[in-house]
Amino acid sequence: MTQLAQLEQRLAGERRLLVAFSGGLDSTVLLHQLTLLRQHQDLQLRAIHIHHGLSPHADRWAQHCRTVCDAWQVALETVKIAVNGSEGGIEASAREGRYRAFRQHLQAGEALVTAQHLDDQCETLLLALKRGSGPAGLAAMPASLTLGGHRLLRPLLRCRREALESWAQQHQLRWIEDESNQDTRYDRNFLRQEIVPRLNARWPHFSEAVARSAALCGEQEQLLDELLAESLRALTQPDGALRIAGFAALSEARRAALLRRWIAACGGKMPSRDAIQRIWQEVICAREDAAPRLQLGEFELRRYRQALYWLPLRPSVRDAVLPWSDVRQPLSLPHGLGVLRLAETGIEIRPPRADESVTVRFQAQGSFAIIGRGGHRPIKKLWQECGVPPWRRESTPLIFYNDTLIAALNTFVCRDGSPAPGHGLRIAWQQPQHGELQ
Repeated sequence: MTQLAQLEQRLAGERRLLVAFSGGLDSTVLLHQLTLLRQHQDLQLRAIHIHHGLSPHADRWAQHCRTVCDAWQVALETVKIAVNGSEGGIEASAREGRYRAFRQHLQAGEALVTAQHLDDQCETLLLALKRGSGPAGLAAMPASLTLGGHRLLRPLLRCRREALESWAQQHQLRWIEDESNQDTRYDRNFLRQEIVPRLNARWPHFSEAVARSAALCGEQEQLLDELLAESLRALTQPDGALRIAGFAALSEARRAALLRRWIAACGGKMPSRDAIQRIWQEVICAREDAAPRLQLGEFELRRYRQALYWLPLRPSVRDAVLPWSDVRQPLSLPHGLGVLRLAETGIEIRPPRADESVTVRFQAQGSFAIIGRGGHRPIKKLWQECGVPPWRRESTPLIFYNDTLIAALNTFVCRDGSPAPGHGLRIAWQQPQHGELQ
């Protein structure tokens, strides 16, 4: 089977492709092969070049990519990203920035195609070994996976770098050489320059053997996914939280496997063995009256009423006061908390009087009488009775008319906000995806 026929087979029927194009050897060969395949197949190609700004040559590389894409009649989008290596290192930050940009620029019906090859797979598994990863990490890079509702394909994953070099020379392709690839201070470059060549020299099929091991680890993880899927569904609440009642009766291995899969389903990174132990000891096993929390990267884990919640870290909005001068217009809340707007659903409150200004706040003090309950209750008691977790109590929008609390969105309406029949306003709080967990 020819290389183009193999490439066609590995595209798995996808016909709208966004190609990650760095301008280096690997992505140049991939894009060139796709343009040749396009001559015989119904393919729609676009390319995206990520401008990291880390090299003094970055602008020249972007122009090179533009020249190549113009010559091959491929639309190119160049995206600049900021790389901050203060946490996790430059390599990890650059990768996260790239994939964030890919997700943002994928169009409906497109699949992302990247040019990782067999030697990259070998390096990835060795890096996973260095980190002490389990089977999920040792599975390295799958040939296909889901990325934000799109497919990510790696059709060159079975190709050696030597084969890509041979193709480039045969077709007289030009590509850029990133000088940072020679810097062995970076772990992947150290493996690429000094370790993998020696391993392949001693054992000529070492990279292929590593790829087989990665595939076997991937199969084991897939099997575990299937075996644990029913248990995970049973433990996951409608709001996405994980019920932990009865966790103590499970084996340590089963607990860890369930926690890892739940965190992955929430969009978190695969936690280390140490992180799993801390979740168990510091969060799940914390005393019953505690409100434990554990920060993991840009997220935190919290426990509330025998359930775990996976939450993004956000700045406090406790002291924010947002004027809402025209309630007929949507109001965007800060820090990704969502949007308030009039709708046919949502809580119903009376319209403001002419002498009442409307504001949205995130804290209230005192006791309040709410519709459907007798007497006044302290705000803390109301939150508890309504089952609102502590972290949501300072991020739930509160509607005020002047200085009078009218309603807490999705939670309660005060008697001062009670509408007359047929004369109410309905306000919906449109939250981000998985808003219940945030």
